[in-house]
Amino acid sequence: MPELPEVETSRRFIEPVLTGQRMGLVEVRRPRMARRNVRPEDVAERLSGRRVRRVGRRGKFILIDVEGELTWVIHLGMSGRLQIAEPGETEAPHTNAIFQTESGTELRFVDPRTFGFVAVFTPDELTGSGLSRVGRDALTDLPTVDEFAETFAGRVPAIKSALLDQRFVAGLGNIYADEVLHLARIHPARRIGSLDREEIARLRNAIVPVLEAGVAHGGTSLNDLAYLLPDGRAGQFLERLGAYGREGEPCRTCGTAIERMVIAQRSSHFCPMCQRLAD
Repeated sequence: MPELPEVETSRRFIEPVLTGQRMGLVEVRRPRMARRNVRPEDVAERLSGRRVRRVGRRGKFILIDVEGELTWVIHLGMSGRLQIAEPGETEAPHTNAIFQTESGTELRFVDPRTFGFVAVFTPDELTGSGLSRVGRDALTDLPTVDEFAETFAGRVPAIKSALLDQRFVAGLGNIYADEVLHLARIHPARRIGSLDREEIARLRNAIVPVLEAGVAHGGTSLNDLAYLLPDGRAGQFLERLGAYGREGEPCRTCGTAIERMVIAQRSSHFCPMCQRLAD
């Protein structure tokens, strides 16, 4: 958390603020936030004075093209969020980085746990970074049914674990993997190699609608409000979740109580009636 819908929502908010703007003052207050660069100072030195060309995304990474063939990378980690503010506005606690545009508007990176990061990479550095191992985007570049089937064939990990593997498909996390499996009527503990073609098609066909719904409602802000939209509002998808976090509550499809189990040290929520374990 945040996952693809939260990151895409954040990207859409910051895109008009940054695109075409020349970056001014850049302040990274905690070197840990710039740990992916060899020199933490590179973030400020490489960004200041350069113009933003495009604000994109891959999986859970915001990728910003900056003049000079540089890529500004933002990853929100477990508790990070972006905030759009004007100079002098009260700062939220744990504001660890501030990026000011030439117009004066500030993009602030708030992250209490500092698992998130910012980086500015040259093309060679980007190729050598962990981003080179990130799979195809779950919203915009989903593998075909045949590609899913080829990847799944003969493999034994649980489907929930496979969906969380960012090398396989990028952007799904614990919340939306549970939602996808619930919509597809597949038990999270099913071995991926046991899924037949019809089940794989159901799985694939569930991914984009779930993610699009998450984006349409601004993502999921849990009760701790660790994730907020850049304008300070909470995402509204929490009340529309079908499985995640609803242990003991009735399934919205059949009324059976949602159950929870642990798979690979991650909680998984599912309906035992709609998502039968027929492995």
